[in-house]
Amino acid sequence: MSNKQSKYEAYEKKTKEHEPKRPIFLNCCKAFLIGGFICFIGQCIATFYIHYFDFTEKTVGNPTVATLIIITMFLTGFGLYEKIAQFAGAGTAVPVTGFANAVISSAIEHRPEGFILGVGSNMLKLAGPVIVYGVFSAFLIALFKTILQMIGII
Repeated sequence: MSNKQSKYEAYEKKTKEHEPKRPIFLNCCKAFLIGGFICFIGQCIATFYIHYFDFTEKTVGNPTVATLIIITMFLTGFGLYEKIAQFAGAGTAVPVTGFANAVISSAIEHRPEGFILGVGSNMLKLAGPVIVYGVFSAFLIALFKTILQMIGII
């Protein structure tokens, strides 16, 4: 057993020596800058809607998110979002655009299987669990807040 263990440890050591070093700090900086830039674009869209249309700061959220999703849809369809994501890493996964890209990519990938069995069912494989857990989490938080209000803490 110890001979097997020592061979395994020697193998692990050898692989670590030849493993390329990851630029963690640089990756974090790129993710921060690109993710922040996506949020900046969203803020510019929101400001545009407030200035030129009849939206307030409370009502501008939904059209802004919808616009970001539409922009992501086109960037994904033309293959540009994947290139941005390869450069930025997690910076493109965190905002709503990352979720939209994942859903749209799945829809594009399964399009040859048909609109119902291909696009519809496969794009909801990702969206379904996210929506379910989001609704369930919101329910638990609302329940917790209601209990705290009934007790008189809030």
